Amino acid sequence: MKCPFCSHSETQVVETRIAEDGDFIRRRRQCGACEKRFTTYERPDVTFPAIVKKDGRRIEYERPKLLASMKLALRKRPVSTEQVDNAVERIEETLLNLGAREVASNRIGELVMMELKKLDKIAYVRFASVYRSFEDIDDFKTLVDEVGR
Repeated sequence: MKCPFCSHSETQVVETRIAEDGDFIRRRRQCGACEKRFTTYERPDVTFPAIVKKDGRRIEYERPKLLASMKLALRKRPVSTEQVDNAVERIEETLLNLGAREVASNRIGELVMMELKKLDKIAYVRFASVYRSFEDIDDFKTLVDEVGR
């Protein structure tokens, strides 16, 4: 595995841990050249369903895109990277368990909102305000009132 800092091709595994649910392995590695440490995750190579966008286009599932949208909603919020990774894992597990070859993008959006609601109410409102494309302030107020209960 190449070092993400200096691109040296030799790294050493210094710690290996299996995730609580056993679905992936977390490895801490150290570069042989610059000696910096970084984390890698090893998980089974599985095929996720194709994502069907609102306009009918079909695209491949991209974990980094899902992770980026969640991190954007969680920006400057007190939620750990581990909590976000676990939420993404739960979303991916749900997608795989559907057993479908295709899934609508709005289904993924709903899964993200469920996870964000558990992690952080502010992040949930942030994501929902963009995802649901509110037409007026009353729709937004209803969402905030719902979260406040």
